[in-house]
Amino acid sequence: MHLVIVTPAPPGTRHGNRTTALRWARHLRALGHKVSVLVEWDGRNGDAMIALHARRSHGSIRRWRAAHPRGSLVLVLTGTDLYGDIHTDASARESLALADCLVVLQPLGIDRLDPGLRAKARVICQSVRAPQRLNRPSSSFLVTVIGHLRAVKDPFRAAYALKYLPPDSGIRLVQLGAAMSPQFELEARSLMQSEPRYRWLGERSHTDAMRWLGRSHAMVISSRMEGGAHVVSEAIAAGVPVIASDIAGNIGLLGEGYPGCYPVGNERALAALLSRAETDSKFLRSLEAAVKARRSLTDPAQERRAIAGLIAALPRGPGLLQN
Repeated sequence: MHLVIVTPAPPGTRHGNRTTALRWARHLRALGHKVSVLVEWDGRNGDAMIALHARRSHGSIRRWRAAHPRGSLVLVLTGTDLYGDIHTDASARESLALADCLVVLQPLGIDRLDPGLRAKARVICQSVRAPQRLNRPSSSFLVTVIGHLRAVKDPFRAAYALKYLPPDSGIRLVQLGAAMSPQFELEARSLMQSEPRYRWLGERSHTDAMRWLGRSHAMVISSRMEGGAHVVSEAIAAGVPVIASDIAGNIGLLGEGYPGCYPVGNERALAALLSRAETDSKFLRSLEAAVKARRSLTDPAQERRAIAGLIAALPRGPGLLQN
């Protein structure tokens, strides 16, 4: 088949939507399909469209459906979709209706859909190439935060938590990711001046980010909204303990009852978990064991099989999924 993937994230960016689109393209080409990855549909022919982001790809979705009333259309839902746009934005909701199949990136995502849409939804977790687990520093307890600095990520929550740690704590917090506004850059630089245990490295290559992750004693993901963060899958694959905000996008990947979750936005609770991870080896081992128990979710072979099954089940006509 010739498959058209539409993602609003342009070439050269490291946004999650772009990463997902390119990874799906690799899987689909390995399965023998021809794949075009576009920011917007340009009118080219294809057997099916796979669109990421209900609101931002709505124009492409609508034009594709008008031109291909019986052509297959898959919509991969992001965190912004599931926990925001599809409940408030008319164009996002129309995208849901136009799609033949909906894909969510972690199991709890389906719960955010209206009951009438759940029958055409599938869960396909994001796979990763497992980062190498490296030797951790012996002189400090290294914690990383990896992701671009933007409001939805609540990017400085771990940095704010540092002031609640005991004075003798050996925690060192390293943050990687581009500042998505001048205000975020100013805040990061200000925090480095006021908090000696905090260091912001800015945007780094994926390889460099994975080295930092591999060396970490723990990783923090503090987001207010996620569809299923790729960096959480990377931490799972590497066996790095995760301390996470208790949003559905994180719990869906880490599992119900995961012991390392704190109430979103609560830096005191986050500080308590960080301190416990540093000082209580049994607790840290429990986080590591819980993360390792989820590794199968990040297996590339499993994701490829799921994508192959999705393509095989695409409808011959809109709304008629084949079993």
